[in-house]
Amino acid sequence: MKPRNSQKKTPVTLLALGIGMALAGAAAAQDAGTAATELDAVTVTGYRASVEKALDIKRSEAGVVDAIVAEDIGKFPDLNLAESLQRIPGVVIARDAGEGRSITVRGLGSDFTRVRINGMEALSTVGSGDQTGGTNRGRGFDFNVFASDLFSQLIVRKTASADVEEGSLGATVDLNTARPFDYDGFTFAASGQASYNDMAQKADPRVAALIANTWADGTFGALLSVAYSERQALEEGSNTGRWANGTSNGGFNAASPYTPALSADTYHPRFPRYVQMEHQQKRLGVTGSLQWKPSDATELSLDALYSKIDAERDEHYIEAISFSRSGTGKPQTIVRDGEIRNNALVYGVFDNVDIRSENRHDEWSTEFKQLSLNFKHRFNDDFSLSGKVGTTRSAHENPVQTTVIMDKFDVDGFSYDYRGNMNRPVLNYGIDPTDPNGWTLAEIRLRPQYVDNDFDTAQLDFNWNISPGFRLKGGVLAKDYSFKTVELRRAAEATVPNFADGTKFVPGDLTTQAGLKGFQGYPSNWVVPDLDAIADLLNIYSNSGSFAVAPRLNNTRSVEEKDRGAWLMGEFSTELGSIPFSGNFGVRYVETKQSSVGSGLVNGVTTPATASRKYDDTLPSFNLVAEITPDFLVRLGAAKVMTRPGLGNLTPGVTVAVAGGARTVSGGNPALDPSRATNVDLSFEWYFNEGAMASLGLFYKDIESTIYSLKEVRAYSTSGLPASLLEGTGATVNDDFTFTTPINTKGGDLSGVEANYVQPFTFLPGKWSNLGLQLNYTWVESNIKYPDSNGNLALKQDLLGLSRSSWNATLFYEGEKFAGRISATNRDDYLTAVPGAEVGFNVDGVHGVSGTTVVDASLRYKISDQVELSLEAINLTNEGYDEWVQSPATGQLPLYYTETGRQYLLGFRYKF
Repeated sequence: MKPRNSQKKTPVTLLALGIGMALAGAAAAQDAGTAATELDAVTVTGYRASVEKALDIKRSEAGVVDAIVAEDIGKFPDLNLAESLQRIPGVVIARDAGEGRSITVRGLGSDFTRVRINGMEALSTVGSGDQTGGTNRGRGFDFNVFASDLFSQLIVRKTASADVEEGSLGATVDLNTARPFDYDGFTFAASGQASYNDMAQKADPRVAALIANTWADGTFGALLSVAYSERQALEEGSNTGRWANGTSNGGFNAASPYTPALSADTYHPRFPRYVQMEHQQKRLGVTGSLQWKPSDATELSLDALYSKIDAERDEHYIEAISFSRSGTGKPQTIVRDGEIRNNALVYGVFDNVDIRSENRHDEWSTEFKQLSLNFKHRFNDDFSLSGKVGTTRSAHENPVQTTVIMDKFDVDGFSYDYRGNMNRPVLNYGIDPTDPNGWTLAEIRLRPQYVDNDFDTAQLDFNWNISPGFRLKGGVLAKDYSFKTVELRRAAEATVPNFADGTKFVPGDLTTQAGLKGFQGYPSNWVVPDLDAIADLLNIYSNSGSFAVAPRLNNTRSVEEKDRGAWLMGEFSTELGSIPFSGNFGVRYVETKQSSVGSGLVNGVTTPATASRKYDDTLPSFNLVAEITPDFLVRLGAAKVMTRPGLGNLTPGVTVAVAGGARTVSGGNPALDPSRATNVDLSFEWYFNEGAMASLGLFYKDIESTIYSLKEVRAYSTSGLPASLLEGTGATVNDDFTFTTPINTKGGDLSGVEANYVQPFTFLPGKWSNLGLQLNYTWVESNIKYPDSNGNLALKQDLLGLSRSSWNATLFYEGEKFAGRISATNRDDYLTAVPGAEVGFNVDGVHGVSGTTVVDASLRYKISDQVELSLEAINLTNEGYDEWVQSPATGQLPLYYTETGRQYLLGFRYKF
């Protein structure tokens, strides 16, 4: 027998010893005073086994790769794919309703990251509230469509190689589902959890199961897995709708006693209000796989993935709408009193204010389907072919997006006060906000919309072992992609019928009360229209008369792409002196044919428009690994890379949108070129013990060109667009709109460093040795010049979505019966718009989001080899989403702030 760890203690091991002594009180309680124990063998299981498998994948690759591997059969470390990926160095996430939705890798957002499922490019999109971007019509992948239980492995490829398809400046993310040959014979596992959100105060179920088997001496196998969950979430906070200057939208009434508010250098919230959104989701996922190995030389697999998320969202608001509209709005509003701090009107008292109450109901779903057939055949020991054909479809439907609005006009005594907590303003509406009497039905919005994304892929590759130290690979790829979106609306949303009394005054029995439940507001309760009752009374879903909906030409568009590519890559292994070298070098060529359909103006008339173009890219790459010692590797990689323009940017014509006080005109540009860059990576990896690693990675991206959306706020009448596009929206040609136009601009430099440290504490005595630690830190900075509203490259800032600093820390314990871990994930502040949209912020102002530190924890107890109990907690610190606007003149001012609470899960798991 020999000691469990007989290797000498390195400086890293001594550091880990100090950390373990400081953090491992729980383990000490289990085995107080236990001396070092000698064991014949150690069986690594659970989270620690997952970490070791991920390191094995990283070590074996030629490029810079990180991975997340399932802890056990159908058991992923996190409930959400995005939340699992954020544990990887350089990966940070954006949340929607408290759940991970999209990722940013090394400062490059979701549009720069390509996702493959089982080796085929895919795109899934969902809907959300207007404040968090609404329905996704871009190339960014929404991870919250899928349950993590369906996947066995996530791989993030941070460097490019010729055998991996083009399309990413940041990373290529591979999501892999399980196959029957992954397991030995019959396998079955099932789990169930009860989830409780302390803000919504609701409990929901989660269940998952996997069954697999092989027959005919392991030459044929089948697998089926299913995951189902429900989620109820409550999201509450406040919203300012941006800050506008005193002269915007026609300016305040010139008779206002408090004259400083009328200045062009004084800024006020456009519609100060509280936010309440109630979310309900049901998510179903199914995977199936058949594998057949008719001979040692041939293998075929058929993989299917189905996922559907059904969601409902109810939003309740009460706001002062006058500040964001001209005509009958801001020009009638009198400013009685106020206080200005740093040019911001943080407190104000107003007369002649229109108060608006809104009730919005959304029903949406995303259905994702993928089917792929893969084959591999080895002709001899040196030559083989492999290929795949498949199809992927993501269909997002939002058939119900209904908002019922009622107003009270010319209210005196309205006030807001941001002088205390900027995210928790005190609002006085000048009326009893719970009084159901005296409200006028103002608008009924019906805005169903649909987004489809389809991929058809065919690929054929060869692998030729030319000599013991050199292998030649190559292949061809054909990929057809189509995107289509349609939005329908009423002809006139402000046209509403009279009630039985012949007026538009809303009867009290057609209202209901809304109130903040987890977020303290001042006040916390208000009346809103009873959407269901009004819908039934007025038959608003009849699709007839004034409630008929029809496609809006300027919001209906499509893009088709045909990508044809070929690649050739050499893999080598050799020695220089006593140092082994290995790696690859190659080139990928791709031609893109693009056709887009939208709408444009012909002699002032909105007319369908089509644009087509073609471009090609030649993308060389190489990756080199030097094995300085058997446990110390140096990697060097370089490549030219490209990302195609966002889908919403490619369509010709314009999109005009009015949602409450938000008024936008978005133009397309089908002539946009891709974003292109040259990437260089250098990393050092030390695998100093089994399941342990310390690494340092340096990366540099010379972004030659990128795409930026010019933004400016001006009156609609200055655009030259016909007034007919505003019909039914309630907006006028004199209202200020935010105009957005995408253009190609010069890029800039992006550079950073990643540090990663993984250490199981196997050198500690007794049960202390079951502890382990993961730490990583990433620093990224960029130097991008942004154009102002005139197109001049005048403002130098970081890339949008880039957090300069991010880190992860996980302390885990994996014992024979008991296991647990606690994780903290941090990302720094990041920008969402440069420059800002409103006058005064559109030269040197920015929009951004505050950084967060999210703490999660889990405990597991094995009753037997088959049965396990678990307790998990997510977002223990109740981190909120805090978006702001900033300029040198005003400092930082609030835009949008919400909280979603903590989530707890109690569960069981059975494995056969």
